[in-house]
Amino acid sequence: QVRLVESGGGLVQGGGSLRLSCAASGSIFSITTMGWYRQAPGKQRELVGIMASDGSTNYANSVKGRFTLSRDNAKDTVYLQMNSLKPEDTAVYYCYVWSGTSAYWGQGTQVTVSS
Repeated sequence: QVRLVESGGGLVQGGGSLRLSCAASGSIFSITTMGWYRQAPGKQRELVGIMASDGSTNYANSVKGRFTLSRDNAKDTVYLQMNSLKPEDTAVYYCYVWSGTSAYWGQGTQVTVSS
């Protein structure tokens, strides 16, 4: 019943920008935290950034100053604006939701950054 619909991934040149979106729907009655993780081939899944209901954020050091989270609580949607992209940002990006009792994950959207 729970769906996290991700969009905005694709191929971009180094230095370019992408904007990811994740909309939550279904049987999620309370969303405490929304954000993004990523996983590159052969690597562990890692935090990109998360935002709590009060607007507080936590970003990975590798993306601070380049990536920005925003959130539309009325639409249960979180966005990730990614600027100054680097080839090392290439990964599958997964939307994440924490309801206070359960965690939910999107299916992932591919982001590829060329040199």
